[in-house]
Amino acid sequence: MCWLSAQSVLGAIPEDRLPAAATASIEVDVAFFDDPGDLKADRVDGAIGELSAFHDTFGYYAQGVSVSTAVLPAGWRERLVVVDTPGTAPGRGHLLDPHDCVVSKLVAGREKDHVFAAALLEHGLIDAAVLAERVETVDVSDGHRQRLRQWIDYHVRLGSGGSSPGV
Repeated sequence: MCWLSAQSVLGAIPEDRLPAAATASIEVDVAFFDDPGDLKADRVDGAIGELSAFHDTFGYYAQGVSVSTAVLPAGWRERLVVVDTPGTAPGRGHLLDPHDCVVSKLVAGREKDHVFAAALLEHGLIDAAVLAERVETVDVSDGHRQRLRQWIDYHVRLGSGGSSPGV
């Protein structure tokens, strides 16, 4: 199982170090590596998805998605953060490296994604140089890649805070 959402940063960064903007989402996107027909993803939606009894009880939910849902930098699978605790037994969780997660969020380009990315930069939890390197490996158009570069450059000049032009 792989977390593809913003919550995946919890695999590498303790929750008490994360700014509120990085933990605001009540949704976790969950994908399975061995789910070609998305049957497992559909089961996640039914069991613990939005508006489920789980969601009503705990105040958060999972959305089953395909591994191909997120646009990620080359090599992302090799950088997955593995969570292997008694709570995950008998399986293991795989969470995105925080830089890969942020690149994916910037590619998606929603306002909430910009806020999330800026908060991690502002608090020194990710490195703009690493983001810039990984942006070069994402499968997007040249124009989109240029907008991603501009977003990163803007936040480096700004000191990593505030709002930004859209990506």
